[in-house]
Amino acid sequence: MTSFDPRALRDAFGAFATGVTVVTTRTAEGGPIGFTANSFASVSLDPPLLLVCLAKTSRNYAHVTGASGFAVNILAEDQKDVSNTFARPVEDRFSAVDWRDGPVGSPVFPAAAAWFDCTTDRIVDAGDHAILIGRVGGFENSGRNGLGYVRGGYFTPSLEAKAARAATNEETIVSAVVERAGEILLVSEADGRFALPGTILGERDPVAAIEADLAERLGLEIAAGYLFSVFEDRAGRRQNIVYRSVAEAGEPKTGRFFPLDALPMDRLATTHAADILRRFVSERALGNFGVYVGNETAGQVHPLARKA
Repeated sequence: MTSFDPRALRDAFGAFATGVTVVTTRTAEGGPIGFTANSFASVSLDPPLLLVCLAKTSRNYAHVTGASGFAVNILAEDQKDVSNTFARPVEDRFSAVDWRDGPVGSPVFPAAAAWFDCTTDRIVDAGDHAILIGRVGGFENSGRNGLGYVRGGYFTPSLEAKAARAATNEETIVSAVVERAGEILLVSEADGRFALPGTILGERDPVAAIEADLAERLGLEIAAGYLFSVFEDRAGRRQNIVYRSVAEAGEPKTGRFFPLDALPMDRLATTHAADILRRFVSERALGNFGVYVGNETAGQVHPLARKA
């Protein structure tokens, strides 16, 4: 039997972007219980079936597998706090969310992107998890965008849409905060100052543009990663899209890596590059990144908290 490092395998599974759900049911005594889950999929339209996966180590395992039904609430993009609440051992999780009984009897969240109230059709044993297959007895679709999750972090469609709109500007610059082993890659300008590696976007997709241009210019494989900033440089009359990125091993053809505590902040080409790097260092220390949306002097950081 092939043996893998469980953590490495879990991280690889995490490359698949999913939505975020809260699965709910009632205990034998009638109390509401729920937990955050992203292992969810539709199964069949006729009959209407869906599935969720539940770890056998979950403290909810006996309650959920012993119940006659359960509900799946697909969280909306502004419900990160709900996701975090139901992922932690909070005393009264349901006090943090508006809920009601669904048509089959499990708690449903009216503010969710969608919910499905199900009877348990069957439970399939699957290694260290159980697959719960539910027959949908009622559902509601609010039309709101769902909350996304990939590689340990949340993402929201509205913020990705802002980047897409910025990319329609022909004078858009896409750049990257490229990290490797606790160091940041900066490139040299003609005047000896340093800048974030970047490129003029033109008609291209932002992710494809930054990955292709940096691979050619730097000689390194770089994964664009997560959106970090979308802002307008009003003085330069340009839109800017910045990604958090990771570089593979190797020496860059140009530029150099600086330790996080030794970044040349007084030798950066622009003030907004300094702002970006200061924010990156601060948020990295907290382990909680966000997406800045605004202009070069004022805007808002939209937090993308990590799940517990």
